[in-house]
Amino acid sequence: MPSLTPTRATFRTAVLAAAALTLGAGPLAVRAAQPAAALDVPTVAVQAGGSARALELDGTLEPIRQATVAAQVGGNVLALAVKAGDRVKAGQALARIDERSATAALAQSDAAVAQADTQLRQARTDLNRARELRAQGYVSQAAQDNAETAVKAAEAGLAQAQAGRSQAALARGFTTVAAPFEGLVLATHLNEGDLAAPGRPILTVYAPGALRAVVQVPASLAALARSAGKIEVQLPDGTWAAPARKVELPTADAVAQTVEWRLDLSASESARSLPGQAVRIRFAGASAGTAGGAGLAGAKAAGLSVPAAALLRRGELTAVYVAQGPQFVLRSVRVAGPGGAAAGDGIEVLAGLRAGERVAVDAVRAGLAGARPAGTQ
Repeated sequence: MPSLTPTRATFRTAVLAAAALTLGAGPLAVRAAQPAAALDVPTVAVQAGGSARALELDGTLEPIRQATVAAQVGGNVLALAVKAGDRVKAGQALARIDERSATAALAQSDAAVAQADTQLRQARTDLNRARELRAQGYVSQAAQDNAETAVKAAEAGLAQAQAGRSQAALARGFTTVAAPFEGLVLATHLNEGDLAAPGRPILTVYAPGALRAVVQVPASLAALARSAGKIEVQLPDGTWAAPARKVELPTADAVAQTVEWRLDLSASESARSLPGQAVRIRFAGASAGTAGGAGLAGAKAAGLSVPAAALLRRGELTAVYVAQGPQFVLRSVRVAGPGGAAAGDGIEVLAGLRAGERVAVDAVRAGLAGARPAGTQ
């Protein structure tokens, strides 16, 4: 039938075209499967500098004189006379605790004192009578001795009762919480209606105008901070100030392995700041060879720097690509400060590298497929 011939010819043509496309795609598929072209990335040698190093760390401001006022007796808080930010005077009433239990204890102590006083009076009367009878020969010496002993016991009982009353009166006085010194209320820890217990904090008071910066220095860098020729504190307003007094605590934190430094500010500098604000502390002028803290890769670093572009930052990770033979290896490093302190033309590295190692000058390119140190085959 003539009408079927064009259809068969059309089908034959389509099959041949598909085969040609399949064969033609072969070279393309082979070319796509080939590895990416090598990408040469320049490297730079890490050198140890002999210049002075600057260590910058984050710290916080805290009052030099601060007290947490706690309850000394138990009971509900009936009234809280101050709030955070209020100025108070020494001896001013800050809070009042339910005193009914303390009042009952004081009344009980009063009754015990009265009872002991009556017993002492009776013992002294008996002693006088025993002495008269002994003088007349009606009683023995033992009876008089017993009467004298009873008087001494009654005197001791009265002293004990009086001490108990003093203690009860003192406890009743603790139901009114007073300010230990003149200052400002930093925070309140209880509200009206809360249950106070001995030792439970009620509020915190501090003396304004006298602040200090507190910084935790890693134990591996303690020698560097100790040998610094100049210590400065960057205040919240951006100005740098030298502390009026600096103290390094003689012990290290067993868990964090840090040493605490306390840097007192002057009155004028304290007036421009508030407790709890973040500050920067700079330890400058130390010799580069002074500190050699253990690095993250088990090495020691002293005065090392790398170009800023060599650092790779991904969240909490700070790393560089180190050239090892014909390839790059990603290695974690620790830089001075959160953003890295400038060290000449680069960023100062505290740990993770050794002098003489080569790192990629461009961390982004070094992380691409096929990247290799320039000059390798």
